Amino acid sequence: MYEKLAIELNEQNLQQVIETSMQTPVVISFWAPSMPETIEVNNTLEKIAAEYQGQLVLATLDCETQQMVAAQFGVRGLPTVALFKNGQPADGAAGPQTEESLREMLTKHLPSQEELKLKEALALVDSQQHNQALPILRELAAKFEQNSIINLAIAECLIETAQFDEAEPLLDSIPMQDQDAKYKGLMAKLELHKQAGNSPEIQLLEQQLQADPANTDVAYELAVQYSQVNRPQDALELLISILRKDMNFADGNAKKTMMDILSALGQGNAVASQYRRQLYSLLY
Repeated sequence: MYEKLAIELNEQNLQQVIETSMQTPVVISFWAPSMPETIEVNNTLEKIAAEYQGQLVLATLDCETQQMVAAQFGVRGLPTVALFKNGQPADGAAGPQTEESLREMLTKHLPSQEELKLKEALALVDSQQHNQALPILRELAAKFEQNSIINLAIAECLIETAQFDEAEPLLDSIPMQDQDAKYKGLMAKLELHKQAGNSPEIQLLEQQLQADPANTDVAYELAVQYSQVNRPQDALELLISILRKDMNFADGNAKKTMMDILSALGQGNAVASQYRRQLYSLLY
């Protein structure tokens, strides 16, 4: 059973509904209560409209009670279905209809399921729900190769969830013609991260660790510094290497620091998932 989605057309709202098609396609089903086949068409269209989640407006016109309005459309037989876009008739079908034939007509004028998914993902990005948007965008990227809109949205999610190492090559792959204001803004964030993440203190600790790779005190201090300048992957890699040697290093502070970083990254973060599994394998 589908919730009733259709607008019931009459002389009063006809013009307003047609004007709606300037923004969203409107399908009008011409029907009569005395003809069961027209009711079936209405039910099928309601089912299809529900799937499009606001991307399609459904209106029905009862040709028995609204004969004057039906005459304006020149309807000669029922059932009849008409699709309006930009205030004008764009397509239609007369006579008995199957779900397949109705879908075939409508899909020519409506966004695909992938396009609807992209709209959903971009809305999640706009509302700062980056971890939720990322898996949807990755799935779409596999279907739409080298789509700059998708790749820029993925890069934004990666930067906002501190997955900078993956974001940089993705931004480098954006073609020149698509390097718009969003691209420039993301590149600026990436550059700021690089500058903040390469302080003299960090450079000194890196040199000390390179000279003495077994020095876990230096490794831990460097991991803390990395976490403070939003380099979580570098910090987690050092911390897991420390914990493999000593789970209770620094009175358990190494483990606590790692768990704090994982918690801050959140459940949907790919980097967090990778290192969370490694930590759990040590703990259990």
